Formats: sequence, C-alpha cells, structure tokens
Amino acid sequence: MLPTLFLSHGSPMLALDQSPARTFLEHLAAHFPKPDAIVIASAHFYTGRPIVVGDEDPGMIYDFGGFPRPLYEMVYDAPGDPVLATKVAGLIHAAGLAVGIAPERGYDHGTWIPLKLAYPAADIPVVQISVQPAAGPAHHLALGKALSSLPAENILVIGSGSLTHNLHEIFRGPGGMRQLRAPVLPWVKSFSDWVNEKVQKGAVDDLVNYRKKAPVAVENHPTDEHFLPFFVALGAAGAGAKGELMHSSPDYGALMMDMYAFHPVETPATAAA
Repeated sequence: MLPTLFLSHGSPMLALDQSPARTFLEHLAAHFPKPDAIVIASAHFYTGRPIVVGDEDPGMIYDFGGFPRPLYEMVYDAPGDPVLATKVAGLIHAAGLAVGIAPERGYDHGTWIPLKLAYPAADIPVVQISVQPAAGPAHHLALGKALSSLPAENILVIGSGSLTHNLHEIFRGPGGMRQLRAPVLPWVKSFSDWVNEKVQKGAVDDLVNYRKKAPVAVENHPTDEHFLPFFVALGAAGAGAKGELMHSSPDYGALMMDMYAFHPVETPATAAA
C-alpha cells in the first residue's frame, strides 16, 4: 500500500537551484511503487470549501512574480483525471463536507514544482484539491480522512506546503535576503523538532492544536495555509498511521523543507486490495 506524503515545496526557486530538498525530491519516486494517479492538496489553491479539480488537461499557473524567466517557461503537462476527481468529490461529500468540482484550473506551483522534480515524465494523472485557510487543522485532518481509501487503490495522496513558512524572515538577511544555504534559525529548528517528535509519538491532537502547543508556532506560521496540507496527508493515511521523517533541511535559514511519509496500517482487506 502506498504511503501518503507531505512535501515542502518552499520557494519557486526550488525548480532551479540545487539544494538538498531538490535532490531528495528528484529521487523520491524510487522509494515507492509508481502510483496510478496522484491526488494533491496545494497550499496555493485555497477556497471557502473543498474544491476538486476536474480538468482533463490542466494548464500552467505561474503564481509568483519577480523570478528568473526560465521558471515561467517550465511546463508540467501531466493529464488530469475527471473520473477520479468525481470519485474524490464523492468521498469528501460522503464524509459530510461540502465540496465542489472545478472544471478548469491549471497547476499552481505548489503542485507542479514538486511533481516536476519527483515525476518528471508527467505520465501520472493528477487531481488537485484546495485547502481552506479559514477552517484550520482539524478540518483538514477530516478532509484527509475522507481520502483514506485511496492509498490501497495505488493512488498517491500528497499535501504540498512548507513545514515552516515565515517569508518575512527570509528578507532579513544581509543585502535584503538570506542566502539559500544560510544556517537554520534556532527557533525554526525547534518547531521542526517539535513536529517530528509529535509525529513519532502519534500525538495527533497535539499536532492539530499546534498553534497553542508548539514552540514559536505563530512565528513559524504567521498564517497556516502552508501547514494545512500536512494534515490532509496525515488524515489520508488513516488511524494509527506511522509517520516517517524522510528529509529535513533548511532553505534561507527560515524555511524548513521537511518531507514526511505517513504509512497506513494494513488490514486484511487493504492487504488484499
């Protein structure tokens, strides 16, 4: 059975700059069997209620400004999957959550940058799901739980965000911006360590209430839309899932590029699937 994944995508420059996080993503696909499809919740697709993209041929969204021209020339032409999108929307509806389907929406950089690195052949259908920044972690855990049948069907569920995401701190370095390989700030590392400790202990309630319980939580996430995909991935792995920190490295001293796999507990039914 496939795990579910939380991937930190950091800055759009991840697609151009060499870094430990980029190297990890370039080798990610070797860790698991090739999925039949990917369902991904991106921190850059936010709506008032869950929206599933039903586009058969999603285009590109370059939802950033002021970056080098080669970024705006990149294309990720993986197909969509309207049938799977309808199924995903049905699962969310059956879980008691209001849901909609968007017939057309392109790939934002929270989707295409990590997938272009991990699955560059672009031959796996991709279905995108929005996050709801006003709803909080518990809602996104429930959203993920609605998708918990998918890993047993060889469908890879991914949450794409950032383990920490204080962009203001990035622009406090010499010359106006911290260097890519700047040492990690101690309070950023302390948050990363806290999350990993809670994941290893299976302390889901603490994670859901991270804004009250984690050290310097608000400093690491002034707004939490980039951490919400973490809870989608956690929920989609199902009850009792085992979390694994697959990669940890800092970018710009303030962005922890941590990547997690959540391994579902196999039951006789899922083992036979």
